[in-house]
Amino acid sequence: MKPVIIRSLSELRKLTAQWVRRDESIGLVPTMGALHAGHLSLAKAARDACDRVIVTIFVNPKQFNNPEDLENYPRTEHDDAEKLAPLEVDAIYVPDGDQMYPKEFATNVSVAGLTDVLCGAHRPGHFDGVATIVAKLFLQSGANQAFFGEKDFQQLQVVRRMARDLDIPISVVGCPTIREDDGLAMSSRNLNLSDDARKTAATLQQVMQDVAAGLRTGKAMGKLRPTALARLKEAGFGDIDYLDLRAMDDLGELDTPERPARLFAAAYLDDVRLIDNIAI
Repeated sequence: MKPVIIRSLSELRKLTAQWVRRDESIGLVPTMGALHAGHLSLAKAARDACDRVIVTIFVNPKQFNNPEDLENYPRTEHDDAEKLAPLEVDAIYVPDGDQMYPKEFATNVSVAGLTDVLCGAHRPGHFDGVATIVAKLFLQSGANQAFFGEKDFQQLQVVRRMARDLDIPISVVGCPTIREDDGLAMSSRNLNLSDDARKTAATLQQVMQDVAAGLRTGKAMGKLRPTALARLKEAGFGDIDYLDLRAMDDLGELDTPERPARLFAAAYLDDVRLIDNIAI
């Protein structure tokens, strides 16, 4: 079944109103396009859990700090629609910028605390852009459940807090990170890596797994971090924004996994920012 492509809010609400009248549940998969197997796994999870599935494709300018990054972000709408066709997705919502941010738009959604660390500290305003667009998509779609990948774990926690604080009646579901055969977390930005950099990129996950193994044997993050950073630099990585152990609930920094935690990393390779995290 080929999903219908919707470009206006009025069309979207007309469609979802029919589903609501039939008491059908709606699953939402927000994306910025350039879909890969990770995105498709979210669509499959939504299909398994809900009667109807909407995948959104919108390259959100408000969550980009670097105009060049926004300009270079892959846009592959036709290919994306082809990939979604076998998954029984009901609709693809592809609004343009004026549809989401009309000229008079003056509202910003900001989540304090969770956004002060990790990517939030290195990309000011990024999570305001995420929270704002996701809040709009939640309200526009009227979805019952929304599906996000755990690769962007900080984003997942921010979205959960935003929906809870604003009393948006939706369940935010986290889905496992999908990886390439060599362990690299799938990301649309991987398309921007050169062939040589792509081979090097798997080192990030290898180093993280070694740090995780050390943590599980009782070693402290402060002792493990210097060696891990040196290995990444030696492999060819550029700036490393962070390699941190953080609590899963509030993202507070830890030196040992004294409570449920995740290891987070963000590093540049070939001018592409790679992020990843693994549970400890």
